[in-house]
Amino acid sequence: MKKFTIFLKISAYTLLCAVFLSFSSYSPIEEEAIYVQQKLEDHYNKEAKGGSIKKYELRITNSGFCRYKCFFNNGKIEYFSFNFLKYKDLDYAGTSQSGSLILHTKGDDVIVQTYNDTKGNDIDSMATFMAIPLKNIEPEELNQLMEKFQQMSQKIRQ
Repeated sequence: MKKFTIFLKISAYTLLCAVFLSFSSYSPIEEEAIYVQQKLEDHYNKEAKGGSIKKYELRITNSGFCRYKCFFNNGKIEYFSFNFLKYKDLDYAGTSQSGSLILHTKGDDVIVQTYNDTKGNDIDSMATFMAIPLKNIEPEELNQLMEKFQQMSQKIRQ
């Protein structure tokens, strides 16, 4: 009877642990988001746009958003954002030393906001793509990024 009780306790604890672990798992796209975030940060080209970029924020969220905010030396701020539900394809224009990763959406799904522009007022608009300046990136890494973007888009749709 003691062996049965001990076996029953072990089984109950194992089942309880399995239930708790199932609720603490990654979000559906967390692995891809972490990979993409790291790759884009590693290869971001701050010297793009004539070296006028003061700082930038580039975030790939677990909820499926890609957000890019660029702060310029003259005080201008550009903000781009889209949801991977609307992701269509990516292109890369440039060489392995320097270029732009162009993320295309299905329609006018990229939010574009400009603040403190010396040429005019603040602007809110929509676009069909978002460009991120990159440097020192190999074709294999671009292919991996494309696969991760596609996986994120598919997992969000589920």
